[in-house]
Amino acid sequence: MIAINTKKEAEKRHTALSDIKSVNNQILIGDTPIESIAHIVGKTPFYVYDKSRLKQRIESLRKHLPKQLKIHYAIKANPMPGLVHTVAPWVDGFDLASHHEMLTALSTDIPAQHISIAGPGKSDIELKAAIAAGVTINIESLGEMQRVVSFANTLNTEARTALRINPNFNVKGSGMVMGGAPTQFGIDVDQLDAVVSTASNAAKIIGIHIYSGSQNLNHDSLCATFDATFELASTVIQQYGLKLKHFNMGGGLGIPYFLDDQPLNLEMIGKHLEGNIKRWKTQWSDTEVIMELGRYMVAECGLYVCRVIEKKTSKGQTFLVTDGGLHHHLAATGNFGQVIRRNYPVSVANRVESEHRESVSIVGPLCTPLDILGKKVNLPVADVGDYIAIHQSGAYGLTASPNLFLSHPEPGEILI
Repeated sequence: MIAINTKKEAEKRHTALSDIKSVNNQILIGDTPIESIAHIVGKTPFYVYDKSRLKQRIESLRKHLPKQLKIHYAIKANPMPGLVHTVAPWVDGFDLASHHEMLTALSTDIPAQHISIAGPGKSDIELKAAIAAGVTINIESLGEMQRVVSFANTLNTEARTALRINPNFNVKGSGMVMGGAPTQFGIDVDQLDAVVSTASNAAKIIGIHIYSGSQNLNHDSLCATFDATFELASTVIQQYGLKLKHFNMGGGLGIPYFLDDQPLNLEMIGKHLEGNIKRWKTQWSDTEVIMELGRYMVAECGLYVCRVIEKKTSKGQTFLVTDGGLHHHLAATGNFGQVIRRNYPVSVANRVESEHRESVSIVGPLCTPLDILGKKVNLPVADVGDYIAIHQSGAYGLTASPNLFLSHPEPGEILI
């Protein structure tokens, strides 16, 4: 395990680094040392995802969340085909955000009726594909419902639809708010009449989808959001006399990225949800409840690994210049939703134990001052050829980054 030299350093130690496994001073993914993984991939930088840790993550959700709750994986968090196929036997369904993700989902053993697609600007191709495949379409607007009805009639088949509702309440504590204000996402409550009346036998409404926000680490805020979400769904069902197969309550469970972040108590979340679902089932016993999770499942199961290609000093500050950066991992550089830039947890993957440490900034090869993977972080003394690991990198990494920026090579990806 990583050596801690002082009490002060121990207090600052990031929770994401507390369960690192190592052998011969190298991080282990599964039973494989990081240097061996680099040889397997054949290059740096690369993303590596820990299959056993991913399974444990989902098992923990199963253990602590209500048994009646269906768990879906939101593929947008990490659409690597190998990872999606690995997850498929462990979850109850998939939620998608594009046609490409749909094709990946349909290549697994998850039935189409347990797959849904969301997004405010679905193309005609995406809508027709979903209708033809039997994938549920989360309707975001009146115009989208009109298109779905038209396409279903043309294809002479019934479309499966769910009403994605822009809730009439605000969510506090979410890293990214997805509703409760003017937004491109979902249907405002006062616009539901027009959308529901437009639906026909060609576009059967079988579900409700309410996604209020993501990356929430506030227990009280999450539970209040759950309460309001269930209440809104019940109101809509009663108002329109809907007979639904499912209610997708969204997700929003956050993970700790930064030093002051505290992980959620999943057991407490589960106990609160138990009450929500128990009350729900007294009214809507045939309507299953779905929680849609992406980041919470995969983020802590992945590392982004790059290699030091130069070590230099400028005006008294030491820089580790690596072959990885913003073009592969935008979020770690603070340019993907952070208001104030903060460091992701970072380690020297082949020097996890050391009595000698130094303050360094970790930068990439790009011609922009934004290309910073870690600013003034305290690490074991590293040198050219050493491996730098950015933790919490299993979600919104490669596919959320400008891979073509400055035309550098793409990173590798591997599931171990």
